[in-house]
Amino acid sequence: MITTVLFDLDGTLLPMDMDEFTNGYFKLLAGKMAGHGFEPEALMKGIYKGMAAMAKNNGTQTNEEAFWQSFCGVFGEKVREKEEAFIDFYKNEFNLAKKCCGFTEKAKKVIDILKEKEIGRVLATNPIFPEIATRNRIAWAGLSPADFSYISVYENSTYAKPNPAYFEEVLKKCSLNPNECIMIGNDAEEDLAAQEVGIPVFLLTDCLVNTKGKDISRCRKGNFDDLIKLVEEL
Repeated sequence: MITTVLFDLDGTLLPMDMDEFTNGYFKLLAGKMAGHGFEPEALMKGIYKGMAAMAKNNGTQTNEEAFWQSFCGVFGEKVREKEEAFIDFYKNEFNLAKKCCGFTEKAKKVIDILKEKEIGRVLATNPIFPEIATRNRIAWAGLSPADFSYISVYENSTYAKPNPAYFEEVLKKCSLNPNECIMIGNDAEEDLAAQEVGIPVFLLTDCLVNTKGKDISRCRKGNFDDLIKLVEEL
């Protein structure tokens, strides 16, 4: 019996082309931070190194700490003085990146069906963004943070996808049994990693990402209409 549904956000509840979103987001960030002394190319290299550090995080520190440790390694410790400027970006200019995303009312329909059935909902989005950025993206999807009992962000997570330990951490923090959960995502590498800790996966194909050509023939998958049928049957 499924008691809790884990959801990815980007490309799942929030439709998007990841390349289009990333390019638009980085352009906005570079524009903001140019006024704080960051050269765009150097900034992007620093951001990518920070993201790589979060992807390699081994549970010894939060992803926030892993990012800033890496970022300081590129720009020096004084760069921490710019942290407020980054947070201000995610509160404000970041919202302009909404135009790089799609929207579907079916996302709210799925959540509403689960609410009616009193089935738990966890937002298992890759925790490489600050909480404020994730809350904004939830709003872009027409949803509310209150729709979820737990939201993974870089402040509260010590692993990242596709590390299976990320899913183990979510299960532990939410006191969940993997056999009573299902993961809904769109990334064949990042989200199928949930299977390695015993969580069955449904791959949403509307914005499917499979850059490494993983075999998904044995995985349950479908579009948003198929997802609605799935949650109606839970």
